[in-house]
Amino acid sequence: MTTKNKNSIERHTRYLPVYKGRKWLDVELPTNSQPWLLGRQRSVVKERGQRSSAAGLLREVVKRGKWQWPKRKLYFFSDLHADADALIASLVASGGVKKTGSKQHALKLTSHGKDAIFVIGGDCFDKGPSNLKLLRSIQQLKQLGARVVLLAGNHDLRVKLGIASVGMDPDPRHDHFFIRMGSKVIPMLREIVDEYLQDKDALKGVPPTRTCRRILYPPKRWFKEFPKMASWVMPDKRMARELKRLKEKIDDFESDCEAVGLSLRHVYAAVMKWQQLFLKPKGEFIWFYKQMQLVYRQGSFLFVHAGIDDRMAKLIERKGIKYINKEFRDSVEDEIFEFYYGPMANLIRTKYRDVDMPLTRKGSDLMHDAGIHTIVHGHANRHYGQRIMLRKGMIHFECDATIDRYTRIKEGLKGKGAAVTIFHPKQLVMGISTDYPHIKVFDYKSFT
Repeated sequence: MTTKNKNSIERHTRYLPVYKGRKWLDVELPTNSQPWLLGRQRSVVKERGQRSSAAGLLREVVKRGKWQWPKRKLYFFSDLHADADALIASLVASGGVKKTGSKQHALKLTSHGKDAIFVIGGDCFDKGPSNLKLLRSIQQLKQLGARVVLLAGNHDLRVKLGIASVGMDPDPRHDHFFIRMGSKVIPMLREIVDEYLQDKDALKGVPPTRTCRRILYPPKRWFKEFPKMASWVMPDKRMARELKRLKEKIDDFESDCEAVGLSLRHVYAAVMKWQQLFLKPKGEFIWFYKQMQLVYRQGSFLFVHAGIDDRMAKLIERKGIKYINKEFRDSVEDEIFEFYYGPMANLIRTKYRDVDMPLTRKGSDLMHDAGIHTIVHGHANRHYGQRIMLRKGMIHFECDATIDRYTRIKEGLKGKGAAVTIFHPKQLVMGISTDYPHIKVFDYKSFT
């Protein structure tokens, strides 16, 4: 280890979080730290074709402009996917929350947590076993006095658009939104049935199965009408893929529901209850979408669920973050189709693939001109904790560390998951994950 790395470790060790109440958790959290670059390919990746080393490229990008750091400590959690236990373990890992007992709600803010900002980076819904419990844990965090920022994820909006579309006037632009969610929405519907629809009159007034199917599924003519209406936002290849996927989901949805004991009448009743809980003025979770933002900025750091592209970079540079969030809220409320298939949704969907809207050097330059030097996001899951990606001259902190139990089981990861990325005013970024043996520390001063 070089002298510079040793000095960096000595400097940042005093700022590492203390895990309070970890005895109540069934996860293994790292206690020792190491400079982020020592993780090599598991921690830092550069684009193909770059001749310079990752360390050299990182130093070059860091020196491009002076970074403005958050004035408060900031904790970033992403892709919780309905796993309340993973959230609670991650909160303890941040050092901002103390576990005080074995029960789910046995939580208390630490002195660090009282002064920090907790950013939930999107994708609270789908996959996991506890959609409602997760949201109640976030609500409890707010009630404890924490400053909480809630970002939109593609799963969150897909659920809203899908379930909110049920009962709307027929329209080829959104008739398919419910079935488009596919089997991923079934665990949440099962939760709602189990919690709210267990009495003998639970299905009273619910239409017969045939009517429920007609309401929930797009009509046959949709497959001819939708391509005509969506041609201006969807290239031919993407359209063909969309139609193919929807046919598959239509074929599988009812049998997938039956596999967990749900009839279509149960599904319809659960959808109506969801609308009451999330969309009605007195609903328990009305706050969830009301408080949601598309992007969040602190200093030189832009927090977003998925990533950035040239069009959004230009809009952010010219109009600013407040404008983006206002347009987001207006679009989701009034223009469901235009938002979901339009350019703004790339912020919750891109994985920087060829089919996504591109980020080029020009887009990165616009971000730098706006004083944004780092993109912080989730969406693309990793198996060895957080990762720095050097993309088109822009640093990306990739923070989806695969913490929900469903994905961990599916992808062969052992044990329960927890992760948090900490942005410290002392010009440090710390990546903590159950899948990496050390706390990864990016020390800005070591690159300047």
